[in-house]
Amino acid sequence: MQTTFPITNPQTQSLKLNTPPLVKIAYFIMVHHKPNVFKAMFQKIYTKDQFYLIHIDRKAKSELIEEIQFYIIQFPNVYLLESLNIVSGGFSMIQAELNAMEFLLNASLEWDYFINLSGEDYPLKSQQIIRKFLTINNGRNYLFYYDQNFCRPDTLKRIQNHFTELAYKISTFFYKREFMKGITPYIGGKWFIFTRDTCAFLTNNKKVMDFEDYYLHTFLPAESFFQTVLMNTSFNDIIVNDDKRAIFEKSIFHTRQDTLNFIESMKSSNQIFIRKINNKTDEDILRYIEDSFLLPLAEIDEIEKELRRDERNNN
Repeated sequence: MQTTFPITNPQTQSLKLNTPPLVKIAYFIMVHHKPNVFKAMFQKIYTKDQFYLIHIDRKAKSELIEEIQFYIIQFPNVYLLESLNIVSGGFSMIQAELNAMEFLLNASLEWDYFINLSGEDYPLKSQQIIRKFLTINNGRNYLFYYDQNFCRPDTLKRIQNHFTELAYKISTFFYKREFMKGITPYIGGKWFIFTRDTCAFLTNNKKVMDFEDYYLHTFLPAESFFQTVLMNTSFNDIIVNDDKRAIFEKSIFHTRQDTLNFIESMKSSNQIFIRKINNKTDEDILRYIEDSFLLPLAEIDEIEKELRRDERNNN
C-alpha cells in the first residue's frame, strides 16, 4: 500500500517569477543504501511545486528505512512507494518503475515529465535550468538505445533464454526460447526521461502487456525493456538517443589528467545528471559541478549528435 507523508517547513529552491510556464517533473528515486548521499542529491532537486516518489528496497536495513522515512516526512509533495524486493538482473526494477508511473499518474494531473534516479545520482544543473531545457524540448523522450541484434549481439542470450527471478537472485536454470515475433530487440541503459503521455501508454496499453509477459523472464531487462517497447511502437519517433546522464566510473580514472579530460568533456555536453557521485569523488569534479551548477547548458544539436553516433556505430 502506497503511503503519503504530509509535512511542514521544507527546504526548497525558489523558481524565478514572471517566466514562461515551466514543465513540472515527477521524480522517482530508488534508494537502498547511503542515505546521506541521497539527502545531498534530494536537496538539490527539491522544489515545492514538483513531485517526488521514493522507493526503498525491501532488503534495506531497518535503520536506513527509518532514517529516510523520518527525513522525507518534512516535505508535503514527497510520497513513498510500497517497497519491492529489487533483485539484481531481474524484472523487479522495471515493475517498481511501472508502479511508480501509475502511482504518480493517479496522484496528480499537474506533472509533465517522469525522471528515474538512483540514490547515488546528482544533478549537474539547477531545477530552473533542467525544467527550461525540458520545456523547450517538450514532447521528447530521452533514452539511450542500440539495435541489440546489430550493435550488441553478445547480449542476445539475455532475452533469448527464459530466466526466473527468485527471492534474492536469478535462477541458474534457464532454457532457450523464441524471441517475440516481428519485434526488433533494443538495449541501452537503465535511466530515462519520459513524458507523461509515454508513462500513461506504458502503464495502460494492452500492447505493453505482451512485452511485460516476455521480459518478465529475461536477464537484465532494465537495460532493454523500455527501449524495445518504445522503439517498436509509435513512440519511436520522439525518442532522443541520450539519457542525459554523465557517468563517473572511478575505475577508469588512473591519473589527474584523466579527471581533467572528463571535466572538459562535461563542459561541452548538455548532460543534466551524473551517476555515482559521493563524498569520495575527486575534489576537482565536485568543484566543477558546484561552480557550473547555475551556468546554462551547452547548446547542442541533438539530431546532428545522433547522426554522428550512428556513423560511429556503423563503422
